[in-house]
Amino acid sequence: MSAEMRGAMNRKGWALFAVMCVVWGIPYLFIKVAVGEVSVPVVVFARTAVGAVLLLPLVLRSASKGGAGKGGGQLDALRRHWRPLVAFAALEMIVPWGLLSQAERKLPSSLAGLLIAAVPIISVVVARLTGGTERLSLRRWAGLIVGLAGVAVLAAPDLTGGNAWAVTEVLLVAVGYATAPLIAARKLGDVPALPMTTACLTLAALVWLPPAILTWPHRVPSGQALAAMAALGVVCTAFAFIVFLGLIREVGTSRAMVFTYVNPAVAVAAGVAFLSEPFTVTMAVSFALILGGCLLATGSRRGPQPGGDQAAEADQVPDLV
Repeated sequence: MSAEMRGAMNRKGWALFAVMCVVWGIPYLFIKVAVGEVSVPVVVFARTAVGAVLLLPLVLRSASKGGAGKGGGQLDALRRHWRPLVAFAALEMIVPWGLLSQAERKLPSSLAGLLIAAVPIISVVVARLTGGTERLSLRRWAGLIVGLAGVAVLAAPDLTGGNAWAVTEVLLVAVGYATAPLIAARKLGDVPALPMTTACLTLAALVWLPPAILTWPHRVPSGQALAAMAALGVVCTAFAFIVFLGLIREVGTSRAMVFTYVNPAVAVAAGVAFLSEPFTVTMAVSFALILGGCLLATGSRRGPQPGGDQAAEADQVPDLV
């Protein structure tokens, strides 16, 4: 961790940082538990609906404090940017959360978490392919190569035995997570974060409602599965977003996003501790390669900035896992 971050973080900042490392490192565990008993559409619908319902009062409260002008301005901003808003929701929530949940029906939660660790590397590639102008130095090219090699080492053992598509699904999730913040940075910069996220969660819940109804469980799931779905919506979505905004206010976006380097380790620890998932030498080596690649590919003289050359612009947008 950079000396700049150590110097800038006070006690409250460190507390918020630690919370974020956990709440966006454990969704993989809860998804794995939930999809063991409940269909993917029901899991995603429950997460998005609960998150939207919990965040909506905060949006209304914020609008009421600012008067009718502020509330109308927020709605107007959402209406003006509905196309990029839909694209962002599709790439950040609607499609990725469905693919990730489907993949975890076959893959260990720890493996899914490690594959998602490649998001900062993929964001650099996506930014370049979609018009990014920042020149990639030799160090950043080396980071891309090292990080992608780590992904290859991690994914290779599961590309046989029926898991190839599940691995591909998780990598597609990583591409979505890498692309959505670029849309937000370039097209949604003047849309307030809280209304935008609530609107996206609401849209995602509406999209997943019909398939959820069609695949609704015939009997009440176990308390464990219900608790997992509740935790996904309450802790990993609504609460996580509130904490993330607090962390940004406390330490700034680039420092706040450093927690994305810690999340995979939390995902692995949770899978090993609570689901008895294996932690192999291959996983350890691949994680070291991916983490090293991320630090090289996204680093700068000011410290690591996950998300490539657009990271500093995406102040309002968390990477919801």
